[in-house]
Amino acid sequence: MLWVVGIMTMLLVLALSLLITRLASHALVLTGMSRETARFQARSAFTGTGFTTVESEGIVGHPVRRRIIMVLMVVRSAGVVSVIISLMLSFVDAGDGEPARLVRLAWLVGGVVLLAGLGRLSAVDRLLNRFVAWVLGHWTDLESRDYVGLLQLSDNYEVMELHVDPDDWIAGRRLEDCRLPDEGVTVLGIVREDGTYLGVPRGEAIVEAENTLIIYGHTDALQELDTRRAGHGGEQAHARAVADQRQRDAEQERRDAEAQQAAGAREQRRDAAGRRARG
Repeated sequence: MLWVVGIMTMLLVLALSLLITRLASHALVLTGMSRETARFQARSAFTGTGFTTVESEGIVGHPVRRRIIMVLMVVRSAGVVSVIISLMLSFVDAGDGEPARLVRLAWLVGGVVLLAGLGRLSAVDRLLNRFVAWVLGHWTDLESRDYVGLLQLSDNYEVMELHVDPDDWIAGRRLEDCRLPDEGVTVLGIVREDGTYLGVPRGEAIVEAENTLIIYGHTDALQELDTRRAGHGGEQAHARAVADQRQRDAEQERRDAEAQQAAGAREQRRDAAGRRARG
């Protein structure tokens, strides 16, 4: 039965590895990183891949993020060795035939699938998020904020950087002339070519070539704006984007109305049940 111990050991190591990377991802998110970037950096550090990116530089310069990544690096070395040993105990057993190895493989695959399913549960995700927020609040002086959650970066909404080229539709225009809010796009900030940052820019701010805009909105709208060029085609694209946003607004209003009707119906049922109970 040595193979049972090996498989259980490997599944335990795998579960701990998944838990550690998930905890690290949540911790990085609470320091202000996006979920996708946090997951990528946590997995890169845990596997020892070591990608050099702008996000990595942001981690090195941030004391809490740097501490999180250091913990992942320390845990990583022990985890890899344990997995190798567990695999050897599971499948290297001279006296067993092919059927026995297939049974062991089935147990292993089943355990991995179970762990993957548990990791996708939203309840598990919320629990881990609260735990990490509590740890950061008690062990660091960091004021934790889940910016991804605050900005509702889901349902195809995101924050992105848009580098302005000289031939872009938006180049050389004032923000109020671009009417980006009509497209469902909000400009959070402008990084000038000299590095100066203009936060929450007003309508009279001019978008110059080689600036970088920090924008928030629907993914499709942001990607289309990033490829829009000056000229008549750009004006047509702007008109289509405005029409698309109006359609999204109408759909949202319809969903809100349905939700209000459902809430009203529930309230009426509760009132009716209360009257029957009193009568």
